[in-house]
Order: sequence, then C-alpha cells, then structure tokens
Amino acid sequence: STAPWCLLNAHGRAVGMPSEQDMGNSEVGHNAMGAGRVFDQGSKLVGQAIETGRIWQSAAWGELSKANTLHLIGLLSDGNVHSHVDHLYALINQAVADGVSRILVHILTDGRDVAGRSALTWVRPLEQHLKSLPVDGAIASGGGRMGITMDRYGADWDMVERGWAVHVHGSGRRFASASKAIETMYAEDPQIDDQYLPPFIIGEFRGIMDGDAVVLCNFRGDRAMELSRAFDDVFSYFDRGRRPKVFFAGLMEYDGDLGVPKHFLVEPPAIDNTVAHHLEQAGKRSLAISETQKFGHVTYFFNGNRGVRPASEEWLEVPSLNTPFDKTPQMAAREITKAVVQALSEGGRDHIRLNLANGDMVGHTGKMAATIAAMEVIDECLGALATATAAANGVLIITADHGNADQMFAVDKKTGQYRLDTHNQRVIRPSHTLNPVPFVLLDSTGRWSLSARSGPHIGGGLASVGSTLLQLCGLKPPAEYAPSLVQHIPR
Repeated sequence: STAPWCLLNAHGRAVGMPSEQDMGNSEVGHNAMGAGRVFDQGSKLVGQAIETGRIWQSAAWGELSKANTLHLIGLLSDGNVHSHVDHLYALINQAVADGVSRILVHILTDGRDVAGRSALTWVRPLEQHLKSLPVDGAIASGGGRMGITMDRYGADWDMVERGWAVHVHGSGRRFASASKAIETMYAEDPQIDDQYLPPFIIGEFRGIMDGDAVVLCNFRGDRAMELSRAFDDVFSYFDRGRRPKVFFAGLMEYDGDLGVPKHFLVEPPAIDNTVAHHLEQAGKRSLAISETQKFGHVTYFFNGNRGVRPASEEWLEVPSLNTPFDKTPQMAAREITKAVVQALSEGGRDHIRLNLANGDMVGHTGKMAATIAAMEVIDECLGALATATAAANGVLIITADHGNADQMFAVDKKTGQYRLDTHNQRVIRPSHTLNPVPFVLLDSTGRWSLSARSGPHIGGGLASVGSTLLQLCGLKPPAEYAPSLVQHIPR
C-alpha cells in the first residue's frame, strides 16, 4: 500500500522459453536477472537443434549411436522445466534410424512441474511406442524425481545413490511394466504423488553393462549434475560398486566451468557481459547468500552459468534441512535472514542478493497448510530485512524468479473454476505458474521511484532486474540490457 510496485513476466519468451505457454523456473529466472537480457534457454536450444538436425551431427551422438544398447535416463513429462517428452521421442526415433538395436528408457516420474498423479499420461504411450519399434525397446527402471537421482547442489547424495542402484545395477522392486508399477503404488498409498514414487525395476533388467551408451535426457543442469558426476572416472560421494564402462553424455553441458559432463549433445547458452561482471569491474562488493537448495541459483545461474566466484563477491551457503519441506516449512529462511541482517549492520557491501526458497520448495509439495506456514515465515523475514535495509540507508527489492505458491489448485481454463477430483476435492497443482511476479521497491533513501514504463501494471520481464540493480549501484547499464525499472526522483 505504500511502496511502488509493478509486475514482471517470469515465463515464456520473457525468460528465453520457446512459447508463452512455458512456465519459468529458477534457472532461467536467475539467468535473466543476472544477464540483464534474455538468452534462448535449454528447451528452446534443444528443440532448435532437433529441428535443424544439428544435434545428430554432434560428436557425442556419433558415439552414442554406435552402441548396441542405448540407455536414456530422464524426467518423463511435458513440464519443460527440466526436460520435455518430445526430446525423448526424438532421441528414440533417431537411435532406431541410426541402427541402435536395443533402447532402454529409465524414467523419473514428475508430479512437480505437472499434475501430481499424471505419470501414466506419458508412461502408457511411451510403452506402446517402444513396443512398436522394429528393435528391442522397453522401459527398464524408474522412480519419483524427489526420491531418486535428481538431487541438486549436494543436498542429498543418498538420492543419487538410490538412483544409481536402480538405473545402473538394476536393483529394486520388480514389476511387469512401468504402468503396472505406478498403478500398484497408487493403490498402495492413496496419498503419494509421482515425485515421491518408490524406485522400481521392469522385467528382467539387470543393469547397465560394459559397452553400453547412456544419455541423460534432462536439459536443465542443477538436477543433472550429480548423476553426471557419478559416471565420471573420479568420484567419491558414495560407493558405486560395479561401474560399467560406458560412453556417457548429457543432453546439454550442465556446468561449463567444471566441464560436466565431458560429452554432450547441445551447446548451452553462452551468457556474457553479466551483472556480476559489471559490478566486479566497477569494484563493487557483493554478497550472494541462500540455503543449499537455491545456492547455485544466486551464484552459478545468476552469474551466467559460471561456477567460479568473482573476486569481488562473497558467497555464503546456509545448509538446507535434510527433511521433507512440508514438515519443516520454515526451511532455512530465518538463518539466511539473520546472516543478511548481520551483513547489513556490518556494512562493506554494495549489493546483497538472497533467495528465500520456501514459496517454491514447499509450494511444490502441494500441501496447502504447509505452504501457508512457509509464506508466513517469508513475511516475517521480509519484515526483518526491510527494517535492517532501512537502518542501513539502503534499497530493498522484493521479487521472484517464477510463480508457484500463488496458485495451489488447478483451474479449468474454459470455465475459470477450480478443477475437482472424483471425491469432489480441488485438484492440487504442485507446479510453477504462468503468473507474473511482483517487483516491489522499498527505498529508504528517497532517491528512487519506478520508471514511467512500470506503474502498477506489467513493467516488462525479469531481465529488467539486471539493469535496475546496476543503476541502483551507481552504474550505467549496457545498451543491450533490458530497460531499468527505476529512475531518479528529481530534487
């Protein structure tokens, strides 16, 4: 009611996604803010590479297509946040065309970027497609994305170890088919959703063998890094047991600084001229802080997919609680806030950026009461941050990298009404949203207002945060940056 604000687009083309129907996510949101402009992102780059055929001309595909058995591991849905099912079908069909004689797919069920119990929407057609191939094709293993394989930032290596046991060793509960496995688990636990489905093995699959080839079909890097590293020669995070000698490739390169993975099919966006670069060149001192779950976003992704810390930046990672998010909805928000308040009182920094992950991570659980509790903690922390920023005679920007907790239930697009399940209950929506995000300006200096292009309506996309940040730090944004959202108040 008292602070200037506007709305920013955080989805679709405003963050480099292929279409306006594509949700934003933490990776592309932080890329846009930190780059100050929009770069084509993973999904769009992969789609273009498939459309032009460039992907099949890569050295990595040349090696993958030589294998007798090709394993495809990835998140199975059309969520388009970490993966897209269309990319998987393209890989399968091209492998057949190129003479691969056996194709085994290892699925990670979603329930996070799509509806909570929607796995069969993609599993049943995939089973039929694999069965129709002129070569040996089948689903070999699977499990929920939050139970196996897709950990990030080293928060829970046990997840990756469980995935390794399933995908690589073929160790787990066996079923006749993936659809049968999912149907059985739904019946055994009416409360479980796809992201937490226990791991399963299909048929007689006994593991990945020497001489096979493996491709990780996710395009987004944060939850693909750890499995990629598990296929490396040097590895110490868990006992891998038998490690098959295979050619491994990622759909994209997930970390250019670390060179992970060594082989990949599509080049990632080359982001240069970042906000962090300009701050460093000007001698500005920055602090990037978050808990483990989002630490890579305020560092690696914000800095243009670079894992090397700029000399002028201080990085502070607050450990995430290793508990279910709906059981501890406060997460580490208070600890992050305490550290930032301390940093503000100490002085010596020109810019502090932090991510409070509660609205996203707890929102993904689909648990309404837990999400409300999470947002109450966020509100408490924002109050403390606002007070501390004012005491430091600073400016506080409040925004988000995408929506999630803003819409907890599914809405029918035609009627605008909540969708109801067979028990007449609202259908839970655990995914990101297409909604714009707020941009709120709390200026204790009295020097800034929103620019005329902003106002109470949509003021552009997240990329405008980059030029805004530079301007607030006394720097002139580069000409190619999206316009700033603020202007000096005439005196």
